[in-house]
Amino acid sequence: MSSHHSLQHSNNDLKLHWTIAGLTLTTVAAYLIFCHVAGEQWRISLPEDQRVLIRTLFYVLAIIGFPVTNLLRHIQLRLNQTMPGPKPAKQRYLLTVIVSMGLAETVALMGLVIFLLGDDYNTLYIFTALSVLAVFLYRPKADEYREIMVALASREDDDD
Repeated sequence: MSSHHSLQHSNNDLKLHWTIAGLTLTTVAAYLIFCHVAGEQWRISLPEDQRVLIRTLFYVLAIIGFPVTNLLRHIQLRLNQTMPGPKPAKQRYLLTVIVSMGLAETVALMGLVIFLLGDDYNTLYIFTALSVLAVFLYRPKADEYREIMVALASREDDDD
């Protein structure tokens, strides 16, 4: 199989993966739109000291979330290549993408929550930007998918 054909095949295989990444960005955008259109009526004014505590906790979680997501992704990618079983590479990689996008969206959700607790738009925008950055960093990647396919194919060759 030519590398061009293999690349085309892997790009087609990742359509659902990219759809999930797109839906994650759509949800993040929906949080922003909601806050601008209807957010004011849902906001409560938590006392400043409580908001600062929650905001600080959320920032710490978001900052820790990046290396944790990276580590989880690394572990999942290795498991995708080595776990026994008949699951195809496409299905294995899908779980990796879903977990990564879920963690990326959690950052945006923290921004929404702290905004609804009375924080300003600036905090909402920071968490939104961090979430979009996470989607970019942990987006589906053809190289990762190809590595899984190659590892599974070489394992099948070893079984023969």
